[in-house]
Amino acid sequence: MRIMDILLIFIPITIFLNLTHADSTLLFASSLFAILPLAAKMGEATEELAKIYGGHIGGLLNATFGNAAELIIVLLAINRGLIDLVKASLAGSIIGNLLFVFGISMFIGGLKFKEQKFSTHLAGLNSTMLLIAFMSIMIPSLFHFVPVEHRGNDEQLLSIAVSILLISIYLLSIVFSLKTHEYLFRKQEKEEKAHWSKNFAIGVLAASTIALGIISEVFVGQIEHVAQDFGLTELFIGGIIVALVGNAAEHAGAIFFALKNDLDLSVNVTVGSSLQIALFVAPVAVLAGIALGQPMDLVFTPFEVIAVFASVLIVNEISTDGRCNWFEGAQLVIMYLIIAVLFYFVR
Repeated sequence: MRIMDILLIFIPITIFLNLTHADSTLLFASSLFAILPLAAKMGEATEELAKIYGGHIGGLLNATFGNAAELIIVLLAINRGLIDLVKASLAGSIIGNLLFVFGISMFIGGLKFKEQKFSTHLAGLNSTMLLIAFMSIMIPSLFHFVPVEHRGNDEQLLSIAVSILLISIYLLSIVFSLKTHEYLFRKQEKEEKAHWSKNFAIGVLAASTIALGIISEVFVGQIEHVAQDFGLTELFIGGIIVALVGNAAEHAGAIFFALKNDLDLSVNVTVGSSLQIALFVAPVAVLAGIALGQPMDLVFTPFEVIAVFASVLIVNEISTDGRCNWFEGAQLVIMYLIIAVLFYFVR
């Protein structure tokens, strides 16, 4: 039995602990372990449906549900007014995907294969889009740091405008990858037969989504208590813990592909997830904040801006030659750990 299937036991455990008003730390840990398999099941169900429908519909399903777990946690946190934690988790997700997940994938794959190769064309396409996405999402932050008199609520309005434009880029990217230029991506796909029936896959996806919403509500509800008990900041909890938990399914997938010597798919998973965070999840969070009465902008702290920029820059540099090894992976992981330590000490 797979580890993720074993972790499903934490779902009833978390519900029981919540009903009995257990200690916040215990509830936090239990809900964290329950979210991991639920995110994995959502990803598995989405993959099965993509195999069943294939082509454009399959790609659209992957694009829609790729970061569903992250989005659910973000929306629940916004509803509780944890805006700084949400921003940290958005930045942390991008950093985690690019440095930690991609780094671990290259490291583990490199231990099995002396050198691994991936498409420089596709990696370059993703890297360019990633750099544009980063610059776009960070524009409100740059506006914030530049001294301007009588700014008023301009930062909020700028964030809303940027969010709408970022979503339009995301929609255009779907059309580009699934319709007008699908041939660029088709070669990365392998025809696989679905192991689940359509109804079973839909049922698993629906049940996992509902369960994830319930467990995530418990998880988010304990964050403030745990932060106070252990002296942790929202920057560390959001940027490291929440970010890693919310993207658990992508993490496992990227490592699995690296072990199969398919670095193209690992690159697509890690960079693609980061793009979806920047172009879809973050803008939706801003617009959802308005609807929920918890206004949120895209103004990040200097530490978050620098960390994200460094991550994008490093991955862009590594992608230029289309080759990687375990040492490059180790460097990415160590860079991530340095950022994690920084987030821990920033108060």
